[in-house]
Amino acid sequence: MREKNAEYQLKGKTAQVYMLLIKHTGMPMGVREVQRILGFSSPSIAHYHLEKLVSIGLVRRTERGEYEVVEVVKVGILKSFVRIGTLLMPRYAFYSILLSTMLLLYIFLYPQNFSTHNVIALTFGIISCIILWYETFKVWKESGL
Repeated sequence: MREKNAEYQLKGKTAQVYMLLIKHTGMPMGVREVQRILGFSSPSIAHYHLEKLVSIGLVRRTERGEYEVVEVVKVGILKSFVRIGTLLMPRYAFYSILLSTMLLLYIFLYPQNFSTHNVIALTFGIISCIILWYETFKVWKESGL
């Protein structure tokens, strides 16, 4: 039930604030810091969204008045991301890197004589890389990170 409530509440600027806090897990952030990083026009906007996250139960306020993530839920755009330490990466990035590496290895390890087999392999490899990198950057852009 908590995940359904979080999915309903985590939209727009609230989702941006939550993703920023997830990205900085282990480093509590203040209202003005959130405002500055996300480019909000006033601290009250950042405060409103931080308090909304507190009321949902995903974030807590420390004794120093800073905010930190209590629970990470995979909802909305967050389903498309993987966290490695403090790094938040789109899942497509792994596939993009893998396929690009395979394509480069194919180009450098096998003679490029432009036979039918060679042209087809290069065409599929290049088109697949373009599609995966496009999707990776699209997800990254949509997330606002």
